[in-house]
Amino acid sequence: MQISSFQDLLNAAAMQSAAQRLLLVFAGATLPDGASAQQRAEFEAGHAGELAPLMCVDKLPQDLSSFAALADEADQLMRANQQQWQIVFVASLSGSPGLAPSPEQAEKALNAMVEAIKVGRIDGFIPFNRQGTPVNLQAR
Repeated sequence: MQISSFQDLLNAAAMQSAAQRLLLVFAGATLPDGASAQQRAEFEAGHAGELAPLMCVDKLPQDLSSFAALADEADQLMRANQQQWQIVFVASLSGSPGLAPSPEQAEKALNAMVEAIKVGRIDGFIPFNRQGTPVNLQAR
């Protein structure tokens, strides 16, 4: 199935024979340590930077009414830390028919997902922008 929106992702999760738990890692743009003046200028212009995980959460697909509601919830949680996310990476963890993976299983998978994102291994994750549209991320 082609995923062209967050709703497509929710629909795909609902169609699976095994119950799913969605893993979400919200990331924000940062400057690398020792950034050059050019990197800083490009970052300030919104054209460069690194994506750093800021927050992660797991959700059952049926608990998500819309991408807008998810984004609003994330914004509220991050506002307290004066952070703003630009991309949310999403993966799905399969359980068994009628039984979603446990929160403990999700936590272990989320930790691995965060570590993978930190080192730039984002294969297998679907990145969505703030509008809920999948994006193609490429290293520069």
